[in-house]
Amino acid sequence: MTITTDSMPTTRTRLALLTAATAVGSIGLAAGGLAGPLLAVDLTGDPATAGLPIGVHVAGSAVGAVLVSRVSARAGRPAGLALGYLLGVAGAVIVVAAAAWAGLGLLLAGSAVFGVGNASVFLARYAAAETGGPATRGRALGIVLFAVAAGAVAGPNLLAASGRLASALGLPDLTGLYLISVVAFLAAAALLAPLTLILEKGGHLSGISPSIRRTSPRSTWGRAVVPWRAVALLAVTNLVMVGVMAVAPVHLVGHGHGPAVVGGIVSVHALCMFVPSIVSGRLLDRAGPAIVTTAAALLLVASGVVGAAGADDGLTLLVSLGLLGLGWNAGVLAGSALLTAGVPRRDRLRAEGLGEVAMGLAAGGGAPVAGLVVASGGFTALVIGAAIVMLVVAIPVAVTLGERFGEPFQG
Repeated sequence: MTITTDSMPTTRTRLALLTAATAVGSIGLAAGGLAGPLLAVDLTGDPATAGLPIGVHVAGSAVGAVLVSRVSARAGRPAGLALGYLLGVAGAVIVVAAAAWAGLGLLLAGSAVFGVGNASVFLARYAAAETGGPATRGRALGIVLFAVAAGAVAGPNLLAASGRLASALGLPDLTGLYLISVVAFLAAAALLAPLTLILEKGGHLSGISPSIRRTSPRSTWGRAVVPWRAVALLAVTNLVMVGVMAVAPVHLVGHGHGPAVVGGIVSVHALCMFVPSIVSGRLLDRAGPAIVTTAAALLLVASGVVGAAGADDGLTLLVSLGLLGLGWNAGVLAGSALLTAGVPRRDRLRAEGLGEVAMGLAAGGGAPVAGLVVASGGFTALVIGAAIVMLVVAIPVAVTLGERFGEPFQG
Protein backbone atom coordinates (compact mmCIF):
# COMPACT_ATOMS: atom_id res chain seq x y z
CA MET A 1 0.00 0.00 0.00
CA THR A 2 1.46 3.36 -1.00
CA ILE A 3 0.82 6.19 1.44
CA THR A 4 0.86 9.68 -0.03
CA THR A 5 0.94 12.98 1.87
CA ASP A 6 -2.78 13.48 1.20
CA SER A 7 -3.71 10.01 2.46
CA MET A 8 -1.60 10.13 5.65
CA PRO A 9 -4.21 11.76 7.95
CA THR A 10 -6.83 9.22 6.85
CA THR A 11 -4.42 6.35 7.43
CA ARG A 12 -3.60 7.61 10.92
CA THR A 13 -7.27 8.16 11.68
CA ARG A 14 -8.18 4.64 10.60
CA LEU A 15 -5.46 3.11 12.72
CA ALA A 16 -6.38 5.29 15.72
CA LEU A 17 -10.09 4.37 15.56
CA LEU A 18 -9.28 0.71 15.06
CA THR A 19 -6.90 0.80 18.01
CA ALA A 20 -9.47 2.52 20.25
CA ALA A 21 -12.20 0.01 19.39
CA THR A 22 -9.85 -2.88 20.03
CA ALA A 23 -8.71 -1.48 23.37
CA VAL A 24 -12.29 -1.05 24.60
CA GLY A 25 -13.49 -4.39 23.24
CA SER A 26 -10.60 -6.24 24.85
CA ILE A 27 -11.98 -5.43 28.30
CA GLY A 28 -14.50 -8.21 27.63
CA LEU A 29 -11.82 -10.86 27.10
CA ALA A 30 -11.36 -11.65 30.78
CA ALA A 31 -14.89 -13.01 31.14
CA GLY A 32 -14.33 -15.96 28.83
CA GLY A 33 -10.80 -16.77 29.97
CA LEU A 34 -11.16 -16.27 33.71
CA ALA A 35 -14.79 -16.28 34.83
CA GLY A 36 -15.91 -19.06 32.48
CA PRO A 37 -13.75 -21.85 33.98
CA LEU A 38 -14.55 -20.72 37.52
CA LEU A 39 -18.28 -20.69 36.73
CA ALA A 40 -18.13 -24.24 35.37
CA VAL A 41 -16.45 -25.54 38.53
CA ASP A 42 -18.89 -23.57 40.69
CA LEU A 43 -21.87 -25.08 38.90
CA THR A 44 -20.61 -28.69 38.81
CA GLY A 45 -18.21 -28.95 41.73
CA ASP A 46 -15.82 -30.84 39.44
CA PRO A 47 -12.43 -29.23 38.55
CA ALA A 48 -12.22 -31.42 35.44
CA THR A 49 -14.97 -29.28 33.84
CA ALA A 50 -12.86 -26.11 34.07
CA GLY A 51 -11.67 -26.43 30.48
CA LEU A 52 -15.12 -26.91 28.95
CA PRO A 53 -16.31 -23.26 28.80
CA ILE A 54 -13.04 -21.97 27.40
CA GLY A 55 -12.96 -24.87 24.96
CA VAL A 56 -16.32 -24.00 23.44
CA HIS A 57 -15.45 -20.32 23.77
CA VAL A 58 -12.43 -20.63 21.48
CA ALA A 59 -14.36 -22.95 19.16
CA GLY A 60 -17.04 -20.27 18.91
CA SER A 61 -14.29 -17.77 18.20
CA ALA A 62 -13.10 -19.96 15.32
CA VAL A 63 -16.57 -20.16 13.78
CA GLY A 64 -17.02 -16.47 14.45
CA ALA A 65 -13.81 -15.69 12.57
CA VAL A 66 -15.30 -17.23 9.43
CA LEU A 67 -18.55 -15.32 9.91
CA VAL A 68 -16.78 -12.00 10.54
CA SER A 69 -14.49 -12.53 7.54
CA ARG A 70 -17.42 -13.33 5.25
CA VAL A 71 -19.31 -10.22 6.35
CA SER A 72 -16.11 -8.21 5.94
CA ALA A 73 -15.79 -9.46 2.36
CA ARG A 74 -19.24 -8.11 1.56
CA ALA A 75 -19.54 -4.99 3.72
CA GLY A 76 -15.99 -4.13 4.78
CA ARG A 77 -13.96 -4.93 7.87
CA PRO A 78 -15.67 -2.42 10.25
CA ALA A 79 -19.11 -3.96 9.66
CA GLY A 80 -17.78 -7.48 10.14
CA LEU A 81 -15.95 -6.60 13.35
CA ALA A 82 -19.01 -4.74 14.73
CA LEU A 83 -21.23 -7.78 14.09
CA GLY A 84 -18.81 -9.95 16.03
CA TYR A 85 -18.97 -7.61 19.01
CA LEU A 86 -22.77 -7.56 19.00
CA LEU A 87 -22.90 -11.35 18.96
CA GLY A 88 -20.46 -11.32 21.86
CA VAL A 89 -22.98 -9.22 23.80
CA ALA A 90 -25.66 -11.84 23.16
CA GLY A 91 -23.34 -14.59 24.36
CA ALA A 92 -22.56 -12.73 27.58
CA VAL A 93 -26.28 -12.35 28.32
CA ILE A 94 -26.78 -16.10 27.80
CA VAL A 95 -23.94 -16.93 30.20
CA VAL A 96 -25.42 -14.66 32.89
CA ALA A 97 -28.75 -16.43 32.50
CA ALA A 98 -27.02 -19.82 32.71
CA ALA A 99 -25.29 -18.88 35.96
CA ALA A 100 -28.55 -17.59 37.46
CA TRP A 101 -30.37 -20.81 36.53
CA ALA A 102 -27.44 -23.18 37.26
CA GLY A 103 -27.43 -24.61 33.76
CA LEU A 104 -24.10 -26.00 32.52
CA GLY A 105 -25.45 -26.64 29.02
CA LEU A 106 -26.66 -23.07 28.70
CA LEU A 107 -23.29 -21.85 30.03
CA LEU A 108 -21.48 -23.71 27.27
CA ALA A 109 -23.88 -22.41 24.61
CA GLY A 110 -23.41 -18.86 25.80
CA SER A 111 -19.65 -19.29 25.92
CA ALA A 112 -19.64 -20.38 22.29
CA VAL A 113 -21.61 -17.32 21.15
CA PHE A 114 -19.50 -15.08 23.37
CA GLY A 115 -16.44 -16.30 21.49
CA VAL A 116 -17.52 -14.39 18.37
CA GLY A 117 -16.74 -11.16 20.21
CA ASN A 118 -13.31 -12.57 20.96
CA ALA A 119 -12.84 -13.13 17.22
CA SER A 120 -13.48 -9.46 16.48
CA VAL A 121 -10.85 -8.36 19.00
CA PHE A 122 -8.15 -10.43 17.37
CA LEU A 123 -9.17 -10.10 13.72
CA ALA A 124 -8.59 -6.36 14.11
CA ARG A 125 -4.84 -7.00 13.87
CA TYR A 126 -5.20 -7.97 10.20
CA ALA A 127 -6.97 -4.71 9.46
CA ALA A 128 -3.99 -3.00 11.08
CA ALA A 129 -1.58 -4.96 8.90
CA GLU A 130 -3.44 -3.76 5.80
CA THR A 131 -3.19 -0.20 7.04
CA GLY A 132 0.52 -0.47 7.77
CA GLY A 133 1.63 -1.92 4.45
CA PRO A 134 4.61 -4.26 3.88
CA ALA A 135 7.36 -2.01 5.27
CA THR A 136 5.62 -1.34 8.61
CA ARG A 137 3.38 -4.38 8.88
CA GLY A 138 4.93 -5.56 12.14
CA ARG A 139 4.68 -2.11 13.70
CA ALA A 140 0.97 -1.78 12.82
CA LEU A 141 0.24 -5.29 14.11
CA GLY A 142 2.09 -4.42 17.30
CA ILE A 143 0.12 -1.22 17.86
CA VAL A 144 -3.24 -3.01 17.74
CA LEU A 145 -2.08 -5.95 19.86
CA PHE A 146 -0.66 -3.43 22.35
CA ALA A 147 -4.14 -1.87 22.51
CA VAL A 148 -5.52 -5.22 23.64
CA ALA A 149 -3.36 -4.87 26.75
CA ALA A 150 -5.59 -2.10 28.11
CA GLY A 151 -8.56 -4.38 28.54
CA ALA A 152 -6.74 -7.68 28.93
CA VAL A 153 -4.83 -6.36 31.92
CA ALA A 154 -7.70 -4.37 33.45
CA GLY A 155 -10.29 -7.12 32.98
CA PRO A 156 -8.91 -9.75 35.41
CA ASN A 157 -8.42 -7.06 38.06
CA LEU A 158 -12.13 -6.32 37.85
CA LEU A 159 -12.98 -9.83 39.08
CA ALA A 160 -13.62 -8.76 42.68
CA ALA A 161 -15.25 -5.39 41.93
CA SER A 162 -17.50 -6.77 39.19
CA GLY A 163 -18.48 -9.58 41.53
CA ARG A 164 -19.78 -7.03 44.01
CA LEU A 165 -21.71 -5.35 41.20
CA ALA A 166 -23.31 -8.63 40.16
CA SER A 167 -24.17 -9.47 43.76
CA ALA A 168 -25.84 -6.08 44.17
CA LEU A 169 -27.99 -6.93 41.15
CA GLY A 170 -28.95 -10.27 42.66
CA LEU A 171 -26.74 -12.30 40.31
CA PRO A 172 -23.92 -14.76 41.06
CA ASP A 173 -20.62 -12.98 41.73
CA LEU A 174 -18.80 -14.68 38.83
CA THR A 175 -21.18 -13.14 36.29
CA GLY A 176 -19.77 -9.68 37.00
CA LEU A 177 -17.09 -9.86 34.31
CA TYR A 178 -19.75 -10.81 31.75
CA LEU A 179 -21.76 -7.72 32.68
CA ILE A 180 -18.63 -5.63 32.09
CA SER A 181 -18.12 -7.32 28.71
CA VAL A 182 -21.62 -6.31 27.59
CA VAL A 183 -20.75 -2.64 28.02
CA ALA A 184 -17.27 -3.06 26.49
CA PHE A 185 -18.45 -4.87 23.36
CA LEU A 186 -21.26 -2.38 22.76
CA ALA A 187 -18.81 0.52 23.06
CA ALA A 188 -16.36 -1.15 20.66
CA ALA A 189 -19.07 -1.65 18.05
CA ALA A 190 -20.02 2.02 18.36
CA LEU A 191 -16.39 3.11 17.83
CA LEU A 192 -16.27 1.17 14.56
CA ALA A 193 -19.11 3.25 13.05
CA PRO A 194 -16.80 6.13 11.97
CA LEU A 195 -14.56 3.61 10.23
CA THR A 196 -17.50 2.54 8.09
CA LEU A 197 -18.01 6.16 7.01
CA ILE A 198 -14.32 6.54 6.16
CA LEU A 199 -14.49 3.35 4.11
CA GLU A 200 -17.46 4.66 2.16
CA LYS A 201 -15.52 7.85 1.38
CA GLY A 202 -12.70 5.96 -0.25
CA GLY A 203 -10.70 4.19 2.45
CA HIS A 204 -9.58 0.60 1.92
CA LEU A 205 -9.80 -0.80 5.45
CA SER A 206 -11.85 -3.66 4.09
CA GLY A 207 -8.67 -5.21 2.78
CA ILE A 208 -10.19 -5.46 -0.68
CA SER A 209 -9.65 -3.03 -3.48
CA PRO A 210 -12.77 -1.40 -5.01
CA SER A 211 -12.36 -3.38 -8.22
CA ILE A 212 -12.41 -6.65 -6.32
CA ARG A 213 -15.39 -5.59 -4.20
CA ARG A 214 -17.42 -5.03 -7.35
CA THR A 215 -17.00 -8.70 -8.23
CA SER A 216 -18.88 -11.51 -6.59
CA PRO A 217 -17.93 -12.08 -2.93
CA ARG A 218 -17.38 -15.71 -3.89
CA SER A 219 -14.13 -14.71 -5.57
CA THR A 220 -12.67 -14.01 -2.15
CA TRP A 221 -13.75 -17.42 -0.85
CA GLY A 222 -12.73 -19.55 -3.77
CA ARG A 223 -9.46 -21.45 -3.98
CA ALA A 224 -6.73 -19.34 -2.40
CA VAL A 225 -3.06 -19.60 -1.56
CA VAL A 226 -2.71 -20.29 2.17
CA PRO A 227 0.72 -20.07 3.88
CA TRP A 228 0.48 -23.22 5.97
CA ARG A 229 3.65 -22.44 7.93
CA ALA A 230 1.90 -19.36 9.27
CA VAL A 231 -1.29 -21.29 10.05
CA ALA A 232 0.67 -23.99 11.90
CA LEU A 233 2.57 -21.42 13.94
CA LEU A 234 -0.61 -19.58 14.92
CA ALA A 235 -2.37 -22.82 15.86
CA VAL A 236 0.33 -24.32 18.05
CA THR A 237 1.06 -20.99 19.78
CA ASN A 238 -2.59 -20.61 20.77
CA LEU A 239 -2.88 -24.29 21.68
CA VAL A 240 -0.07 -24.00 24.20
CA MET A 241 -1.22 -20.71 25.72
CA VAL A 242 -4.93 -21.52 26.00
CA GLY A 243 -4.27 -25.06 27.23
CA VAL A 244 -2.23 -23.81 30.16
CA MET A 245 -4.40 -20.79 30.96
CA ALA A 246 -7.62 -22.85 30.82
CA VAL A 247 -6.68 -24.52 34.09
CA ALA A 248 -4.18 -22.08 35.65
CA PRO A 249 -6.84 -20.01 37.54
CA VAL A 250 -8.43 -23.16 38.97
CA HIS A 251 -4.99 -24.53 39.89
CA LEU A 252 -4.15 -21.29 41.71
CA VAL A 253 -7.47 -21.24 43.59
CA GLY A 254 -6.97 -24.87 44.53
CA HIS A 255 -3.66 -23.98 46.19
CA GLY A 256 -5.21 -21.34 48.42
CA HIS A 257 -4.77 -18.17 46.37
CA GLY A 258 -7.67 -15.72 46.59
CA PRO A 259 -9.43 -13.83 43.77
CA ALA A 260 -7.17 -10.77 44.10
CA VAL A 261 -3.98 -12.85 43.75
CA VAL A 262 -5.38 -14.93 40.91
CA GLY A 263 -6.55 -11.82 39.08
CA GLY A 264 -3.15 -10.19 39.57
CA ILE A 265 -1.23 -13.17 38.19
CA VAL A 266 -3.54 -13.45 35.19
CA SER A 267 -3.12 -9.72 34.63
CA VAL A 268 0.68 -10.08 34.50
CA HIS A 269 0.24 -12.88 31.97
CA ALA A 270 -2.03 -10.67 29.86
CA LEU A 271 0.42 -7.79 30.20
CA CYS A 272 3.17 -9.98 28.78
CA MET A 273 0.90 -11.13 25.95
CA PHE A 274 0.24 -7.67 24.58
CA VAL A 275 2.41 -4.84 25.96
CA PRO A 276 5.67 -6.05 24.34
CA SER A 277 3.97 -5.82 20.93
CA ILE A 278 5.39 -2.35 20.31
CA VAL A 279 8.92 -3.79 20.55
CA SER A 280 8.31 -7.20 19.01
CA GLY A 281 6.45 -5.64 16.07
CA ARG A 282 9.44 -3.47 15.23
CA LEU A 283 11.74 -6.46 15.69
CA LEU A 284 9.61 -8.38 13.19
CA ASP A 285 10.04 -5.63 10.59
CA ARG A 286 13.80 -5.45 11.12
CA ALA A 287 14.95 -9.00 11.94
CA GLY A 288 12.37 -11.14 10.16
CA PRO A 289 9.95 -13.92 11.11
CA ALA A 290 12.55 -16.65 11.65
CA ILE A 291 14.14 -14.78 14.57
CA VAL A 292 10.80 -13.92 16.16
CA THR A 293 9.52 -17.49 15.74
CA THR A 294 12.64 -18.90 17.39
CA ALA A 295 12.22 -16.45 20.26
CA ALA A 296 8.63 -17.63 20.70
CA ALA A 297 9.72 -21.26 20.98
CA LEU A 298 12.48 -20.51 23.49
CA LEU A 299 10.22 -18.37 25.66
CA LEU A 300 7.52 -21.04 25.82
CA VAL A 301 10.07 -23.74 26.66
CA ALA A 302 11.39 -21.51 29.46
CA SER A 303 7.81 -21.09 30.71
CA GLY A 304 7.40 -24.84 30.98
CA VAL A 305 10.70 -25.34 32.78
CA VAL A 306 9.99 -22.59 35.33
CA GLY A 307 6.41 -23.78 35.85
CA ALA A 308 7.56 -27.35 36.46
CA ALA A 309 10.12 -26.14 38.99
CA GLY A 310 7.48 -24.60 41.24
CA ALA A 311 3.98 -25.59 40.18
CA ASP A 312 2.58 -24.92 43.67
CA ASP A 313 4.31 -21.61 44.32
CA GLY A 314 2.48 -18.40 43.38
CA LEU A 315 5.62 -16.35 42.59
CA THR A 316 7.10 -19.09 40.42
CA LEU A 317 3.85 -19.44 38.52
CA LEU A 318 3.77 -15.67 38.06
CA VAL A 319 7.12 -15.88 36.24
CA SER A 320 6.07 -18.96 34.28
CA LEU A 321 2.81 -17.44 33.06
CA GLY A 322 4.61 -14.20 32.23
CA LEU A 323 7.02 -16.12 29.98
CA LEU A 324 4.01 -17.91 28.49
CA GLY A 325 2.52 -14.55 27.55
CA LEU A 326 5.77 -13.32 25.98
CA GLY A 327 6.05 -16.49 23.89
CA TRP A 328 2.47 -16.17 22.71
CA ASN A 329 3.10 -12.57 21.70
CA ALA A 330 6.09 -13.45 19.55
CA GLY A 331 4.43 -16.46 17.95
CA VAL A 332 1.19 -14.67 17.06
CA LEU A 333 2.94 -11.61 15.65
CA ALA A 334 5.21 -13.71 13.45
CA GLY A 335 2.37 -15.97 12.29
CA SER A 336 0.00 -13.07 11.58
CA ALA A 337 2.56 -11.13 9.54
CA LEU A 338 3.46 -14.22 7.54
CA LEU A 339 -0.17 -14.98 6.83
CA THR A 340 -0.96 -11.45 5.68
CA ALA A 341 2.13 -11.20 3.48
CA GLY A 342 1.90 -14.68 2.03
CA VAL A 343 -1.32 -14.31 0.01
CA PRO A 344 -2.66 -11.89 -2.64
CA ARG A 345 -4.93 -9.12 -1.38
CA ARG A 346 -8.05 -10.71 -2.88
CA ASP A 347 -7.48 -13.89 -0.84
CA ARG A 348 -6.44 -12.35 2.48
CA LEU A 349 -9.81 -12.34 4.20
CA ARG A 350 -10.22 -16.06 3.53
CA ALA A 351 -6.68 -16.81 4.68
CA GLU A 352 -7.16 -14.73 7.82
CA GLY A 353 -10.37 -16.58 8.60
CA LEU A 354 -8.62 -19.92 8.16
CA GLY A 355 -5.82 -18.78 10.44
CA GLU A 356 -8.29 -17.86 13.17
CA VAL A 357 -10.14 -21.15 12.68
CA ALA A 358 -6.86 -23.02 13.14
CA MET A 359 -6.14 -21.07 16.32
CA GLY A 360 -9.64 -21.66 17.63
CA LEU A 361 -9.79 -25.35 16.85
CA ALA A 362 -6.36 -26.02 18.29
CA ALA A 363 -7.19 -24.18 21.49
CA GLY A 364 -10.74 -25.56 21.59
CA GLY A 365 -9.40 -29.10 21.54
CA GLY A 366 -6.50 -28.32 23.82
CA ALA A 367 -8.43 -26.74 26.67
CA PRO A 368 -10.51 -29.81 27.60
CA VAL A 369 -7.46 -32.05 27.15
CA ALA A 370 -5.52 -29.75 29.47
CA GLY A 371 -8.09 -30.34 32.20
CA LEU A 372 -7.72 -34.09 31.80
CA VAL A 373 -3.91 -33.89 31.82
CA VAL A 374 -3.95 -31.92 35.07
CA ALA A 375 -6.45 -34.32 36.60
CA SER A 376 -4.22 -37.30 35.79
CA GLY A 377 -0.66 -35.96 35.83
CA GLY A 378 -0.80 -32.59 37.56
CA PHE A 379 0.00 -29.07 36.45
CA THR A 380 3.69 -29.91 36.01
CA ALA A 381 2.90 -32.47 33.33
CA LEU A 382 0.78 -29.90 31.50
CA VAL A 383 3.39 -27.13 31.33
CA ILE A 384 6.19 -29.48 30.30
CA GLY A 385 4.03 -31.12 27.63
CA ALA A 386 2.98 -27.73 26.27
CA ALA A 387 6.61 -26.61 25.99
CA ILE A 388 7.57 -29.76 24.09
CA VAL A 389 4.70 -29.33 21.62
CA MET A 390 5.75 -25.76 20.86
CA LEU A 391 9.39 -26.71 20.42
CA VAL A 392 8.60 -29.56 18.04
CA VAL A 393 6.51 -27.34 15.75
CA ALA A 394 8.09 -23.88 15.96
CA ILE A 395 11.75 -24.73 15.40
CA PRO A 396 11.18 -26.51 12.04
CA VAL A 397 9.01 -23.56 10.95
CA ALA A 398 11.76 -21.11 11.92
CA VAL A 399 14.40 -23.11 10.06
CA THR A 400 12.40 -23.22 6.84
CA LEU A 401 11.63 -19.51 7.15
CA GLY A 402 15.32 -18.80 7.61
CA GLU A 403 16.01 -20.61 4.35
CA ARG A 404 13.32 -18.64 2.53
CA PHE A 405 13.79 -15.15 4.03
CA GLY A 406 17.45 -14.37 4.37
CA GLU A 407 16.82 -10.61 4.69
CA PRO A 408 14.53 -8.71 7.08
CA PHE A 409 10.91 -9.49 6.34
CA GLN A 410 9.23 -7.14 3.89
CA GLY A 411 6.22 -9.21 2.82
